[in-house]
Amino acid sequence: MSAAGVLYVVATPIGNRSDLSPRAREILASVDLIAAEDTRHTGAFLSQLGIERPFISFHEHNEHDRVAELVQRLTDGARIALVSDAGTPLVSDPGFRLVAAAGSAGILVVPIPGACAAIAALSVAGLPTDRFVFEGFLPPRGAKRRARLDALVSEARTLVFYEAPHRLADMLRDVSAAFGAERPAALARELTKMHETVYRDTIGALASAAESDVNMTRGEAVVIVAGKLIDEAPLDGGLPLTGTLLAALLPELPLSRAVDIVSAITGERRNAVYQQALQKKRFLS
Repeated sequence: MSAAGVLYVVATPIGNRSDLSPRAREILASVDLIAAEDTRHTGAFLSQLGIERPFISFHEHNEHDRVAELVQRLTDGARIALVSDAGTPLVSDPGFRLVAAAGSAGILVVPIPGACAAIAALSVAGLPTDRFVFEGFLPPRGAKRRARLDALVSEARTLVFYEAPHRLADMLRDVSAAFGAERPAALARELTKMHETVYRDTIGALASAAESDVNMTRGEAVVIVAGKLIDEAPLDGGLPLTGTLLAALLPELPLSRAVDIVSAITGERRNAVYQQALQKKRFLS
């Protein structure tokens, strides 16, 4: 592997500038070149920090054409930082082709971790996080969006979506129709910014609120939706064992204790029972 050139994949703040790590700041101030999704946006941000470095634009419309040039610079010994407008590059942002090409060329690729809207939203959503699926932005057009949601209806893992303000109400309405209005969900908007707000309710209630609350449709949003509740195969009596036991025990016992008992009776993995209990508790409350 080459010791000369290095590609740094640098996470930048999603709102609050204080979230830029000291390590990220040091890397951005010392590299030979910064490949930025929007050079004006990143330039203004770094100028506020007193950092001046050469830039090259690197976005979804020129990524394919820029890769060969950047890999050549890396091969020649350049130290390059890849940044997006906000958050962690490659997460619903450009960069995959560059990272893959650099790795194939033997270039050292180094992550400089930091803010990520999807992870930040998951951490405060109050929904299961042991397994989740990141879907990013759904198709903007209604028919394609609904088709994609139909394909996700049976997904048991927590789902994470990004959505633009002007499409949020329509997106929530389609999610509610596809998954059922009672599916637990959360919506996080303006994360780390002055008007940061996290809404936790059913997807149907969030969809209704988005129609009347103009504040919900201001700023980029992360939508977290609980996965489909999957019960055990039916017993002779026709009732799902795990779900039935949880429904009986959760109103009487602490969640953790109920999970321990059901796991012991059914032989199910505790983590699987725990995830189901979190969803069941929301339906029972």
